[in-house]
Amino acid sequence: MVKFSKQFEGQVIPEWKEAFVDYCQLKKDIKRIQVLNNINNEPNNHQMISSPFSLLRKFSLFGHRQRDHEPIQVHRKLVSSTSKGDTYETQLLEQFADTDATKEFFACLDQNLNKVNKFYRTKEKEFLDRGESLKKQMDILIELKSAFMEKKNKGSSSQYSKEEESVSCTFSSSEDDSVRSSREQTCDLEKIEEDFTQSNEEEKSMNLKWVDGKLRTLSGHMVSSKGKNVKINIPLTTPSQTLSEISYLVMEDLFNQSSKKSNPENGVLHLNKTRLHHAEKMIRGGFIELYKGLGYLNDFRNLNLLAFLKILKKFDKVTEKQILPIYLKVVESSYFNNSDKVVKLMDEVEELFVKNFAKDDHRKAMKYLRPIHHRKESHALTFFIGLFTGCFLALFVGYVLMAHLTGLYKRHQNSLYMETVYPVLSVFSLMFLHFFLYGCNIFAWRKTRINYKFIFEMAPTKELKYRDVFLICTMSMTAVVGVLFFHLTLLTKGYTYAQVQFLQGLLFLAFLLLLVCPFNIIYRSSRYHFLRVIRNIIWSPLYKVVMLDFFMADQLCSQVPMLRNLEFMVCYYITGSYKTQDYGYCMRVKNYRDFAYAVSFLPYYWRAMQCARRWFDEGETSHLINLGKYVSAMLAAGAKVAYEKDKSVGWLCVVVIMSSVATLYQLYWDFVKDWGLLQMNSKNPWLRNELMLRRKVIYYLSMVLNITLRLAWLQTVLHSSFENVDYRVTSLFLAALEVIRRGLWNFYRLENEHLNNAGKFRAVKTVPLPFHEVEDEED
Repeated sequence: MVKFSKQFEGQVIPEWKEAFVDYCQLKKDIKRIQVLNNINNEPNNHQMISSPFSLLRKFSLFGHRQRDHEPIQVHRKLVSSTSKGDTYETQLLEQFADTDATKEFFACLDQNLNKVNKFYRTKEKEFLDRGESLKKQMDILIELKSAFMEKKNKGSSSQYSKEEESVSCTFSSSEDDSVRSSREQTCDLEKIEEDFTQSNEEEKSMNLKWVDGKLRTLSGHMVSSKGKNVKINIPLTTPSQTLSEISYLVMEDLFNQSSKKSNPENGVLHLNKTRLHHAEKMIRGGFIELYKGLGYLNDFRNLNLLAFLKILKKFDKVTEKQILPIYLKVVESSYFNNSDKVVKLMDEVEELFVKNFAKDDHRKAMKYLRPIHHRKESHALTFFIGLFTGCFLALFVGYVLMAHLTGLYKRHQNSLYMETVYPVLSVFSLMFLHFFLYGCNIFAWRKTRINYKFIFEMAPTKELKYRDVFLICTMSMTAVVGVLFFHLTLLTKGYTYAQVQFLQGLLFLAFLLLLVCPFNIIYRSSRYHFLRVIRNIIWSPLYKVVMLDFFMADQLCSQVPMLRNLEFMVCYYITGSYKTQDYGYCMRVKNYRDFAYAVSFLPYYWRAMQCARRWFDEGETSHLINLGKYVSAMLAAGAKVAYEKDKSVGWLCVVVIMSSVATLYQLYWDFVKDWGLLQMNSKNPWLRNELMLRRKVIYYLSMVLNITLRLAWLQTVLHSSFENVDYRVTSLFLAALEVIRRGLWNFYRLENEHLNNAGKFRAVKTVPLPFHEVEDEED
């Protein structure tokens, strides 16, 4: 049977851990009381055994005292007139075996009760305010939707296309509640979409202003509401939508001017179906996150109540006092357990969601409000991981032995094989090594209760567990090494390169087709989500940057050698060079050489553009400083490319200077910004105050290892190699070291992000809302 302390630790909301009852500390206090009781009772054991009548007399007196008065009394008091809640303080009315230890226990118990009450009040108010805002947003949306549907039903919508369907209308805020209620009932909101995670993308605003009791845009449009200035934020999810919105605003102004000339007294609102749909999507996402937060707060209440019950039972068992009914009564009457506002708001949100977003289908609504995250672990998954691991190791050992016997990896031996086949092995090795380390990261994040799913905003259908990742890696590398082993076997049997060179191309094509396969096989939702992230990275200046986007872009910065080998493979097979084994053709073409240099810069360029976009959206100068880090990396990479072309002492000095500056810049950002370490006033020297790993030495070793692996660029200067091993093998080894460094960086990067969320008690995301009140503006 699992102990309650383990169950409690497993069910605690990670970001709210500090707000929960400190069950472990209370257990330590009870353990101390138990030890002191045993020490105090040892001299009296003989007397208790030899005097049964005296023992009976003590029990009778204890029962009499229990009826007369209680052993403790809990005082409830208001700290100040401005205090947001009551505080509790326990007074001992009886002599305990060890009064000092008991006082410390109850002081800690009172402190935890006050902490729980305070946090519950704060979060309850936050969610209640959010609920009121969402209900107001819903009212505005329903009014706009009703007006749109009303005009559409009259036949005016036939003049517009499906995507840009719009209508001009005027309606005032003086209509009575019955008409308003009927419009709410006839307003049928559109079908729920599965992916609502992009609701916090780039926003475009249209200012509205109240004039004579009606809501009017600054260019003259008018919409009904209750008498406040409002700004409407429209999310732009794609570059095409951005251009469409700009053109729409231009046409809207032209339409407004013409309408004002023809009928200057009537205020007009040009409603657009796409914009209303985006507003609806944002509000829907806000309701889902609110419901999730209310569920967390309800779990917070229940788990803390159970923790108080368990710890009081332990105290009664150790001290043989009847404390449980006394203190538990106080806990049950305290604010966090007695308030029913959260439950009522959950019911209200559920009702609104079912009515407005699920067409009165309660079961459909619950799929979004309470999605099922748990998927049963299959023993078959573990079996196949072991099977493919064994197959991979056997094939890899066979491949290495055969390559060694044929002397393929020695210098100046069989350049054709190393130039054409080895890039294939390099690409897949680096890619799946990186993926394997990501699986190790997932395992480590789960063990340390780092909420990576919340940080990455992963939907349950797109999440890959570490066993899934390991299965993909072992299965893929078994296929890769199997094809290369078969290819090498054919060469040793006398087949020419022209006859077997197509095998690597087919292998690459198979993986590419599998990645874009539209059928629901082999983790389709995760594959497509990966492609969307890559798309966002490539078009990074045009998309709002989220955590997963720049996290993936950082991974690409460590995969420059893989990207260059991938470029060679594409050129080698697309140009048909594999038919003539002319592997030098691509290097002789100027366009290819220029693009090869560009590949070395692209990951850093994408990351720099993401920093620029974040600075534009958030206005924080730290993003500009981070942009400078990637600019320095681009300059260092450019110096290396120039040095490869011209092996002069001048370019060597430039490489050393630029690489040194970039390395120091990157090390500072790794340790201080990304990992949150090297804090001067921390209680953990050269670390941070909060650490997820118990052993501090791991952090120091990780910093040393990160510095060492960051200095891999020295190989460019030293031209180090392993005896007679081909330089391509050395390059693959150094590239693998950088991938390993990135895998190490990933864990601490998310650990720091998780601690930042926990420091702000941020367990659910805040979805931006489309309608916002603004200050009054003068005409």
